[in-house]
Amino acid sequence: MTKNTPFQDFIRYSFFSIMGMISISCYILADTFFVAQGLGTNGLAALNLAIPTYDFIHGTGLMLGMGGATRFSILKSQNNQKGADTIFTNTVYLGIFFSIIFMLGGLFFSGSLARLLGANQNTFEMTNTYLRVMMLFSPAFIFNDIILCFVRNDGNPRLSMIATVCGSLFNVVFDYIFIFPCNMGMLGAVLATGFSPVVGLTIMSPHWLGKKRGFHFRKLVPDADSIRTNISLGFPSLLSQISAAIVMIVFNMLILGLEGNTGVAAYGVIANISLVVLSFYTGIAQGIQPLVSHSYGRKKTDGIRQFLRYAMISMVILSAVMYLILFVFADPIASAFNSEHNAKLQEIAITGLKLYFTSLVFAGFNIILSMYFTSVEKALPAQIISLLRGLILIIPIAFLFANLWDMTGVWMSFPATELVTAVVGAVLYFIYKNRLYSK
Repeated sequence: MTKNTPFQDFIRYSFFSIMGMISISCYILADTFFVAQGLGTNGLAALNLAIPTYDFIHGTGLMLGMGGATRFSILKSQNNQKGADTIFTNTVYLGIFFSIIFMLGGLFFSGSLARLLGANQNTFEMTNTYLRVMMLFSPAFIFNDIILCFVRNDGNPRLSMIATVCGSLFNVVFDYIFIFPCNMGMLGAVLATGFSPVVGLTIMSPHWLGKKRGFHFRKLVPDADSIRTNISLGFPSLLSQISAAIVMIVFNMLILGLEGNTGVAAYGVIANISLVVLSFYTGIAQGIQPLVSHSYGRKKTDGIRQFLRYAMISMVILSAVMYLILFVFADPIASAFNSEHNAKLQEIAITGLKLYFTSLVFAGFNIILSMYFTSVEKALPAQIISLLRGLILIIPIAFLFANLWDMTGVWMSFPATELVTAVVGAVLYFIYKNRLYSK
């Protein structure tokens, strides 16, 4: 895509994507930290009950952005400008459609959703507030994800990274201002998060409104084939985010029965650390996507294999380093979110950090492999990997392990799910690698 070597391109795209994804994950991490400090255990539990909604909104944005931008990158490599504009326009139509659905849900069903997610009398008001405002801001989140993907695939990963970092910094600063000096509580936390993607969209506006951009909105009737392609290629990205939401919902349900609100608050620490940790893998995956798609569009099989190899080696090294850090510093990490110095919360969180994150190398393998399949327009294996992680395996394994080993079983169900999925993913890779250009 540039005059750099393949390795230099990999480093450039992956670094900017990782930084961007870490910044996006910090939207919620900042909320978690400041809510824990300002609103205590009940506030942390309420936030943890509401966070799955963010995963659904962000997952929808990534589905549209990654699906559309993947096809855009392939068409662009083939100099098909009309097709590139068509896929972008239809992605915008889809973004408007899903934004309306989420906004209507926030206006009319946030209370019912809060109860469905497990909010009780101690957490209902805070959970409902976070849900309603988050869903009303859904257009900003969805279109930020769409534009981020298209700008990155249009050869400007640096601007995408700058936009997400600035949005995250805004969130951190205004989380503090709204929760403490302004004393706005949970409303302040969600307002800071809601305005963050607006900052990102504004920073990227010179590109997506500029004359040199490679994608343009055209006045055309929504095209069924483009929409189908977008959703098919982007669906694994949605499932990856939904899997996080489903894991959180299932774990919240199980932990409420085992340890109550204190257990849910402890899990909130782990779930939000997980958002940041897994963002490294998502960043690598999104970094190689435009490179792999470009090589695929030009039928350069050596380049495709080379970028996948770089990604997997980087993932293994990162996994070893991150697990070592989490294992050694589990106590101070848990303490940072335990403002009330709750001994039970501390004990549960430390054990969880050490067990839950034994999944890292398997989770990283699955995330990268799923994106690889998406990048070469092999939607089925990508969807199988995402479905196994997010729906088919995690729910029965979590209930079985919790029944057998209580909290230890809850923590170990996630690594077990990722391990089984990785085995299936490896089999799918060997099946599909020789069919790369089969029609």
